[in-house]
Amino acid sequence: MYATPMRKPRPVDPRICSIDAALKVIGEKWALLAIRELTFGSGKFDEIVKNTGAPRDVLAAKLKSLEAFGVVVKEKYEDRPVRYQYRLSESGNQLFAILHAIRDWGDKFVRDDPENVVVFKHSCGAVLNPKFVCSDCGEELKIGSVSSERDLHRSDLAG
Repeated sequence: MYATPMRKPRPVDPRICSIDAALKVIGEKWALLAIRELTFGSGKFDEIVKNTGAPRDVLAAKLKSLEAFGVVVKEKYEDRPVRYQYRLSESGNQLFAILHAIRDWGDKFVRDDPENVVVFKHSCGAVLNPKFVCSDCGEELKIGSVSSERDLHRSDLAG
């Protein structure tokens, strides 16, 4: 019988990236669905529960976390009994385009029931078709047209 040499596990050295940091805040189903509801103007807790299907305790914890990170703002709208509603903060409003890009992708590549795909329209009447463009030249961003000025890994910070 021959002994199999032990392999050393590769050291984990992930790239440091704001996508990773953002996903720790919003990269969870109930967070994104709650943000969706807030973009539609549904800010009352019971409305968000109804429209997302989220368990009440899970949603309450997620909204509290989003509030702590400054994504949502909790505001009192009734004194007796005390009731609160949520709205997106300035940073939360910045998620609008990202959320609708995810929706657009889901409509095109995930939904297998096209009769139930909801068409979103802009106030001008045009069908919403999100695109990301360069703020300087106006060209649409595509894979291969974007680069990073740094490639930092966690091990780079250890030294």
